[in-house]
This record gives sequence, C-alpha cells and structure tokens, in this order.
Amino acid sequence: MSESYFLYHTWPFKIEDDDEGNPVGYLLDVRTGQFDRDDRPIPEVLSASPTGDHTSVDRERFIWRTEEERALHLTGDGPVFALYETIDAIYERKAREGRKRLTQEELALVRALRRRTFGMWEEEAARRAAGQPPTFTVRAKTGKG
Repeated sequence: MSESYFLYHTWPFKIEDDDEGNPVGYLLDVRTGQFDRDDRPIPEVLSASPTGDHTSVDRERFIWRTEEERALHLTGDGPVFALYETIDAIYERKAREGRKRLTQEELALVRALRRRTFGMWEEEAARRAAGQPPTFTVRAKTGKG
C-alpha cells in the first residue's frame, strides 16, 4: 500500500491506496491527534496545479509537522506527552541560551523523538481500531487552534 504525504492548508494530510487501488485521504484532527478519513482534498492535492494550497512533502517532513501540531494543540497523560515535554525543554534551553538554532545533536534528538511519538500514535490508532482501550489520554489545549 503506497502512501503520499502533503501539507494541506498547513495541516498534515496523507493519501493511501485501499485494497482496490483507490486513493483514500486522511487529515490530522488536532483536537484528537488522530488522522480522520477525509477524501475531499484528494482532487486538489493530486492535481498538477501549483496554485493550490498544498505542498507535497516527504515522510520525514510529514512526521515533523504532524508532531509539531500534536504537541502544539494537545495535552494529556502518558509517555507520548512526556516526550513532547522533553522536546519543549530542548527548545527552552536554546532560547535561554540565546541561540537561534538547535545544535546538530539537539536537532538529531528532536527528530528521533518526533519519529518515536509519531510511531506511538500509529500504534495507539491500531490498538483502538482493534477495539482495545486507549493507553494514553488526550485533551485539546484550551486557547489554541
């Protein structure tokens, strides 16, 4: 099953092929952290028009933006949120030190942490789809979004 990744009006959006090879779209819901089925953007993002409000991105950029949005808009209990706090602490240290950029080591750590949190969300979605109870709680942050 192939996947394509986009930023649609700045929101992470992915397209997968279903079992018959038809495209199926999923848009990030920043109130839940889950990707919800939404096929409406498919014609626009698959068009060759450069005037649309979408950008094709690679998987790494897709993961980065997804996790930025989740960390910005969500809070909750569980290990995924502890990792978001670790990422926040790295950026807070950079700001305290008056640096414009993360060090290469910090950037590598943030990338690794975002890949890990993305994987945790995918595992959680699979568990919930299988009818298992959630392993972490999620709440939308107030005043955001």
